Amino acid sequence: MFEEFKELAKKKPEAAVSKSKLVIANRLLQRVREVLADEESIEFLDLLDEDDVPQVSDVTLIFSQYVAAMHAFKKKYHGWNGAEHAWSLK
Repeated sequence: MFEEFKELAKKKPEAAVSKSKLVIANRLLQRVREVLADEESIEFLDLLDEDDVPQVSDVTLIFSQYVAAMHAFKKKYHGWNGAEHAWSLK
């Protein structure tokens, strides 16, 4: 979804995002928030305001923050354990 918004932002960054797309995006972002709930980055991860009608560029910025937080999560909890690449979650 991030890639789709990023491509759209190149063409029409100021275009309004429909309410139905915002609902779908927030559903996805909420799931990511659940995974990242105990991480420090959670305080910087906002959901999209469905009543505000954000622009494509705003949505792209929000998604980029989530992507960065997910990369940090993977870097922190995924790596070589001596035999294979694996997750080390407690």
